[in-house]
Amino acid sequence: MKHYIEKCLEKQDLTIDEAADALEKIMSGTATDAQIAGLLVALRAKGESESEVVGFARTMRAHAVRITTDDADAIDMCGTGGDGRDTFNISTVAALVAAGAGVTVAKHGNRSVSSRSGSADVLAALGVKTQLAPDRVEACVNTVGIGFLFAPLVHPAMKFAAKARQELGVRTIFNMLGPITNPAGVRRQVLGTYHHDVAHRLAGALHVLETDMACVIHSDDGLDEVSLAQPTSVHEVGGNKPVRRYVVEAADFGLATKPHDAVKGGDPEANARIALSILRAEPVPGRDIVLANAGLGI
Repeated sequence: MKHYIEKCLEKQDLTIDEAADALEKIMSGTATDAQIAGLLVALRAKGESESEVVGFARTMRAHAVRITTDDADAIDMCGTGGDGRDTFNISTVAALVAAGAGVTVAKHGNRSVSSRSGSADVLAALGVKTQLAPDRVEACVNTVGIGFLFAPLVHPAMKFAAKARQELGVRTIFNMLGPITNPAGVRRQVLGTYHHDVAHRLAGALHVLETDMACVIHSDDGLDEVSLAQPTSVHEVGGNKPVRRYVVEAADFGLATKPHDAVKGGDPEANARIALSILRAEPVPGRDIVLANAGLGI
């Protein structure tokens, strides 16, 4: 670990194999908390590279508890979080809408880290049992078309990094890894990010990881979702094709521009009320942004 920390401190990127080995040391429990924190801070200060994201993702996927889906076209719709915009759980509600439209969804998520309400928090407020055993989640995905993969249960080896991450209290490479390490092995996804540069790196990583189809998004107004207030950049990953970048706006979905107030959220209970109103097709302010994001997934 010392070599990897030194290399990052010297502003040199780790290779894919080096990054994979570094995370292997963390997830096998051989790295100390100080070493884990040192590496995470060194990576953050340098700027996490595409090769480092790919290497970490490969190891994290290898340690995950696998979920098998009957539908090869199953998707995930989630984000890195950390956009600081205090929205309701847009991608979570959009995932439910997409599932209602017939798309198989293996939704990967966790409790809140940087916001007031993570996907697990709002689903729990809606009465969903978010901490089901992996085989039960698999049954949900394959019988009703949607299931929730609670990150701590499907990535048990992440417990070795938990203390260092909690005590650091800052965004690290792990914020980028969650959305690209779905244990269901989904080959299609909509992935929101907190920064344009992160979107570029994650799209490149997904291309190297041979994802069939993914849209990595970040809006000009800072959302890790498709925005109806400002244009949204889409980095489209499609098999062996080069990553394609384009911009979408509200009008592309047949929707009107909406102000930020329309997507403001609150605590899990408040966000659950917003979600129920949208799922009941009530004309509430947040409905259209959910339709846009669900539409991209569909």
